[in-house]
Amino acid sequence: MKDLSIKKLYYSISEVSKITEMEQYVLRYWETEFEQLKPQKNRAGNRIYTNKDIQIILQIKNLLREKKYTIEGAKKILADFSPEKITGEVEPSLFNNSPSASTVRKEKPSLKKDLEEIKSFLETIHSKL
Repeated sequence: MKDLSIKKLYYSISEVSKITEMEQYVLRYWETEFEQLKPQKNRAGNRIYTNKDIQIILQIKNLLREKKYTIEGAKKILADFSPEKITGEVEPSLFNNSPSASTVRKEKPSLKKDLEEIKSFLETIHSKL
Protein backbone atom coordinates (compact mmCIF):
# COMPACT_ATOMS: atom_id res chain seq x y z
CA MET A 1 0.00 0.00 0.00
CA LYS A 2 1.27 3.45 -0.91
CA ASP A 3 2.01 6.07 1.72
CA LEU A 4 -0.63 8.68 0.88
CA SER A 5 0.86 11.21 3.29
CA ILE A 6 3.53 12.01 0.69
CA LYS A 7 2.40 15.00 -1.32
CA LYS A 8 2.41 14.34 -5.06
CA LEU A 9 1.61 16.47 -8.08
CA TYR A 10 -0.90 13.97 -9.48
CA TYR A 11 -2.96 11.12 -8.07
CA SER A 12 -4.79 8.28 -9.81
CA ILE A 13 -8.52 7.81 -9.29
CA SER A 14 -7.82 4.79 -7.07
CA GLU A 15 -5.53 6.86 -4.84
CA VAL A 16 -8.09 9.67 -4.66
CA SER A 17 -10.78 7.13 -3.84
CA LYS A 18 -8.72 5.94 -0.85
CA ILE A 19 -7.78 9.45 0.30
CA THR A 20 -11.35 10.77 0.15
CA GLU A 21 -13.03 7.51 1.14
CA MET A 22 -15.33 7.84 -1.88
CA GLU A 23 -16.08 5.19 -4.48
CA GLN A 24 -14.55 5.73 -7.91
CA TYR A 25 -17.95 5.72 -9.62
CA VAL A 26 -19.09 8.53 -7.32
CA LEU A 27 -16.02 10.60 -8.23
CA ARG A 28 -16.74 10.08 -11.94
CA TYR A 29 -20.39 11.05 -11.42
CA TRP A 30 -19.47 14.21 -9.53
CA GLU A 31 -17.35 15.26 -12.52
CA THR A 32 -20.56 15.37 -14.55
CA GLU A 33 -22.40 17.41 -11.91
CA PHE A 34 -19.80 19.90 -10.63
CA GLU A 35 -18.02 22.08 -13.17
CA GLN A 36 -15.26 22.82 -10.63
CA LEU A 37 -14.20 19.16 -10.69
CA LYS A 38 -12.42 18.51 -13.99
CA PRO A 39 -9.37 16.29 -13.52
CA GLN A 40 -6.96 16.14 -16.42
CA LYS A 41 -6.25 12.93 -18.29
CA ASN A 42 -2.85 11.50 -19.06
CA ARG A 43 -1.76 10.14 -22.46
CA ALA A 44 -3.39 6.80 -21.69
CA GLY A 45 -6.69 8.55 -20.98
CA ASN A 46 -6.62 7.93 -17.23
CA ARG A 47 -7.78 10.65 -14.85
CA ILE A 48 -5.03 12.44 -12.95
CA TYR A 49 -6.10 14.46 -9.93
CA THR A 50 -4.25 17.37 -8.35
CA ASN A 51 -4.31 18.38 -4.69
CA LYS A 52 -6.81 21.08 -5.69
CA ASP A 53 -9.09 18.42 -7.19
CA ILE A 54 -8.91 16.44 -3.95
CA GLN A 55 -9.82 19.52 -1.93
CA ILE A 56 -12.82 20.15 -4.19
CA ILE A 57 -13.92 16.52 -3.75
CA LEU A 58 -13.63 16.81 0.03
CA GLN A 59 -15.64 20.02 -0.03
CA ILE A 60 -18.36 18.41 -2.17
CA LYS A 61 -18.37 15.39 0.14
CA ASN A 62 -18.77 17.66 3.17
CA LEU A 63 -21.64 19.59 1.59
CA LEU A 64 -23.51 16.50 0.43
CA ARG A 65 -22.80 13.97 3.17
CA GLU A 66 -22.26 16.06 6.31
CA LYS A 67 -24.29 19.21 5.64
CA LYS A 68 -26.99 17.27 3.78
CA TYR A 69 -27.21 19.70 0.86
CA THR A 70 -28.76 18.55 -2.37
CA ILE A 71 -26.54 18.52 -5.44
CA GLU A 72 -28.24 21.71 -6.62
CA GLY A 73 -27.66 23.37 -3.23
CA ALA A 74 -24.01 22.33 -3.21
CA LYS A 75 -23.63 23.71 -6.75
CA LYS A 76 -24.92 27.11 -5.57
CA ILE A 77 -22.44 27.23 -2.72
CA LEU A 78 -19.52 26.13 -4.91
CA ALA A 79 -20.44 28.72 -7.52
CA ASP A 80 -19.64 31.44 -4.98
CA PHE A 81 -16.10 30.13 -4.49
CA SER A 82 -13.29 31.29 -6.73
CA PRO A 83 -10.49 28.81 -7.53
CA GLU A 84 -8.23 30.50 -4.92
CA LYS A 85 -10.83 29.90 -2.24
CA ILE A 86 -11.30 26.25 -3.19
CA THR A 87 -7.58 25.60 -2.72
CA GLY A 88 -7.98 26.56 0.93
CA GLU A 89 -6.44 30.00 0.58
CA VAL A 90 -9.61 31.68 1.71
CA GLU A 91 -9.50 35.44 1.53
CA PRO A 92 -11.31 37.80 3.93
CA SER A 93 -13.65 38.66 1.05
CA LEU A 94 -15.24 35.20 1.30
CA PHE A 95 -18.47 36.74 2.51
CA ASN A 96 -18.53 39.69 0.19
CA ASN A 97 -21.72 41.33 -0.94
CA SER A 98 -21.70 39.96 -4.46
CA PRO A 99 -25.23 39.52 -5.85
CA SER A 100 -25.00 35.73 -6.01
CA ALA A 101 -23.70 35.44 -2.45
CA SER A 102 -26.36 37.76 -1.03
CA THR A 103 -29.09 35.92 -2.92
CA VAL A 104 -28.01 32.58 -1.49
CA ARG A 105 -27.60 34.13 1.96
CA LYS A 106 -31.25 35.24 1.95
CA GLU A 107 -32.39 31.74 1.02
CA LYS A 108 -30.50 30.12 3.90
CA PRO A 109 -29.72 32.39 6.87
CA SER A 110 -27.10 30.02 8.28
CA LEU A 111 -25.07 29.98 5.05
CA LYS A 112 -22.38 32.27 6.48
CA LYS A 113 -21.91 29.90 9.42
CA ASP A 114 -21.83 26.92 7.04
CA LEU A 115 -19.23 28.61 4.84
CA GLU A 116 -17.08 29.38 7.88
CA GLU A 117 -17.23 25.71 8.85
CA ILE A 118 -16.29 24.70 5.29
CA LYS A 119 -13.40 27.17 5.38
CA SER A 120 -12.15 25.64 8.61
CA PHE A 121 -12.61 22.14 7.21
CA LEU A 122 -10.65 22.98 4.06
CA GLU A 123 -7.84 24.56 6.05
CA THR A 124 -7.59 21.37 8.11
CA ILE A 125 -7.56 19.17 5.01
CA HIS A 126 -5.09 21.47 3.26
CA SER A 127 -2.66 21.17 6.16
CA LYS A 128 -2.90 17.35 5.98
CA LEU A 129 -2.22 17.15 2.23
